[in-house]
Amino acid sequence: MIKTVKTELYASPSPLEWATIGNGILFTAQIPIDDQGKVVDGGIEAQTRQTMENLRHTLECANTNLTDVTQVLIYVTDRSHLPVVNRIYAEYFEKPYPNRAALVIAGLAREEMLVELVVYAAVED
Repeated sequence: MIKTVKTELYASPSPLEWATIGNGILFTAQIPIDDQGKVVDGGIEAQTRQTMENLRHTLECANTNLTDVTQVLIYVTDRSHLPVVNRIYAEYFEKPYPNRAALVIAGLAREEMLVELVVYAAVED
């Protein structure tokens, strides 16, 4: 059985939860939206920072933090975004870093989105 994590993130009209926990693992996907559900302006830097802040908030709501993250899947819409994402990512994570993969894809759910993170973290039941 899964448990949902209640956050203060925008309540999406889509059929989703911002995070769920099952078998000691937190599952979440984070996007660069503000508290009104709008994708933030400012390009890849602003979008990556917003996505990371949304992740930090979600983890805190689950009584965990970035040090418990075990894997991150990074999706970007342009390979040239990766150096910026890597720089900001390194501001949030410390050694030992989570396992991770970065994928360059044709597009995300919202056309204006440049980045999305899928994250797994270890949590206590």
